[in-house]
Amino acid sequence: MYSDEEGKLAVRIARGIVESHVRKTKFALPDLPKIFKEKSGVFVTLTTYPGDDLRGCIGYPEPMMALIDALKDAAASAASRDPRFPAVRPEELDKVKVEVSLLTPPEEIKVNKPKEYVGHVRIGEDGLIMQRGFSRGLLLPQVPVEWSWDAEEFLCQCCMKAGLTPDAWLQQGTKVFKFQAEVFSEDKPNGEVRRRSLSEEHGACGGR
Repeated sequence: MYSDEEGKLAVRIARGIVESHVRKTKFALPDLPKIFKEKSGVFVTLTTYPGDDLRGCIGYPEPMMALIDALKDAAASAASRDPRFPAVRPEELDKVKVEVSLLTPPEEIKVNKPKEYVGHVRIGEDGLIMQRGFSRGLLLPQVPVEWSWDAEEFLCQCCMKAGLTPDAWLQQGTKVFKFQAEVFSEDKPNGEVRRRSLSEEHGACGGR
């Protein structure tokens, strides 16, 4: 859906928003392709360099607003409003990588029996949303690849992200949604931006 150039632009914009938000300066948006004005889900992920530890991750799983608006808000929020981390400081900016995930709309996985969910989850392709009552948790498709999880472990971990017990996906009343993402990431802070092939990364790790 997105070209490599559009993905690179999304990361450059996210980087610009993060830096301007942290430094309290203004960021001038470049000319935008039409696709940036279409509604889309998006997540912005910040990781440390070279340690590659999570430093912030915020986004919108649903296509609620124009991509550019969601991207700007997600980037600023990842830098300052992720409740798991303190706000990014100016001196950290050259030690933080920026990654943007451009999402497809989530679709509920329909099964006859909960155990069948395992067969519908593709590691390296799918992200998951777990929902039960008011509890809801999301994990991006790159997460199980990075942690070498299989489909069952991915389901369990997504339950815990929602604040549920690991086996909540086996309980009646739990809804499971999946989505896909095109992921673009800096290779180092302010470095070259590349499209990540999660299926290839999963294969290189041998899968599970």
